[in-house]
Amino acid sequence: MGAERDETPPRTPTGNAPSSESDIEVSSPSNDLEDERLAKELSLKEAAAHDLSHRPKRRRFHESYNFNMKCPTPGCNSLGHLTGRHERHFSISGCPLYHNLSADECKVHAPSTRDKQAEERTLSHRQDENRHSTRNQAPTERQLRYREKVTELRRKRNSGLNKEQKEKYMEHRQSHGTSREPLLENITSDYDLELFRKAQARASEDLEKLRLAGQVSEGSNMIKTIVFGRYELDTWYHSPYPEEYARLGRLYMCEFCLKYMKSQTILRRHMAKCVWKHPPGDEIYRKGNISVFEVDGKKNKIYCQNLCLLAKLFLDHKTLYYDVEPFLFYVMTEADNTGCHLVGYFSKEKNSFLNYNVSCILTMPQYMRQGYGKMLIDFSYLLSKVEEKVGSPERPLSDLGLISYRSYWKEVLLRYLNNFQGKEISIKEISQETAVNPVDIVSTLQSLQMLKYWKGKHLVLKRQDLIDDWKAKETKRGNSKSIDPTALKWTPPKGT
Repeated sequence: MGAERDETPPRTPTGNAPSSESDIEVSSPSNDLEDERLAKELSLKEAAAHDLSHRPKRRRFHESYNFNMKCPTPGCNSLGHLTGRHERHFSISGCPLYHNLSADECKVHAPSTRDKQAEERTLSHRQDENRHSTRNQAPTERQLRYREKVTELRRKRNSGLNKEQKEKYMEHRQSHGTSREPLLENITSDYDLELFRKAQARASEDLEKLRLAGQVSEGSNMIKTIVFGRYELDTWYHSPYPEEYARLGRLYMCEFCLKYMKSQTILRRHMAKCVWKHPPGDEIYRKGNISVFEVDGKKNKIYCQNLCLLAKLFLDHKTLYYDVEPFLFYVMTEADNTGCHLVGYFSKEKNSFLNYNVSCILTMPQYMRQGYGKMLIDFSYLLSKVEEKVGSPERPLSDLGLISYRSYWKEVLLRYLNNFQGKEISIKEISQETAVNPVDIVSTLQSLQMLKYWKGKHLVLKRQDLIDDWKAKETKRGNSKSIDPTALKWTPPKGT
């Protein structure tokens, strides 16, 4: 037998149920005043029932989408979304066709993805709570089992592509060029491919939220690519270039003076008469084909402003663009027979009350993962040693910056401990020797599980296994990308 239905009449905004027909008929016909009152009340309630102004306004479909915009992917009708949660898209990041999928496939995959993401968020919250409530930083049993599972999944993947797969991939690339994502199956393990797909979907969802919130507009003034020397670089973030340049989507830059232009023709004419072959300022370091120039933001204002605008295309947290006068810029270049090409740079305040030795640091994308980032960090600490100061980078660091600094601090500490022969060690001594801030040293020791509290004392454990791993990597890597302190010709500027 089914459950009894609730026959209670719907309530009006005043909270009362409209009177039924039988209620009115029971009224005494002799009482005219009572009949008039009931009729009036009934008419008011019926009018209120038809008045929908008190209800929350529903968002219409066309209010959240601009139908004048279209997805830039050739052949795409802008329907569907990579996450499966939206009816339309206007960017490559959310385009199913670009990712070699259909809108229906994205919708089918969406429910399972949402469930997994909810579980992952719950698990991460629990881990955060446990992390703050326990002193032990060792991995849990669950984390160890997960790591073993991932290792096993990666071990099972195919060693490479067979001939048919290679032909299929080449045919896909020749047919679609850069208008479609390359085929990614069998290139890596299924686990890593799924991680990559999750990251793609999450990024497109974040962009969709920003667009609906009005923080990113369709056809936004965001530069998609820049032509920089012999490279064409995809940008990562928005940079506040003038609107007439930003709306073009692509900028052409002189890699020596950093002047930005609207077209290839203007760039070609500029390069024919540009006399710059290296950054302005003083060359304070040279070893082989690597040089570092010190550029004063007050003396070379336009160059430094252009450098900051360029850096913002690849940095999320950067806020300095035009007020460059209080800063010094240290620009690293790689020289060949055409000139000194920009590798990366870092800036620092002329007078930092908190002893920050880096305000902003960037390695150009074409030089990433080649050791140049660590060279820039090492050079900043070399300047701190010459100044006889202890330095630390200004926060917040970007994701890539944090990874680079943690790797550098780990390397510095393991090198120091490998050469240390005494029995008692002091954090202060390590700091004075390496110019690394004691807070950064302690955090690195904790992450390496080399700092323990025992019988009322903090002990530094010399883990020989970590030192041996570091020595093996150093031997394999060699010293091709390192800073030579003897090649520095520099005295600290006055007032710093």
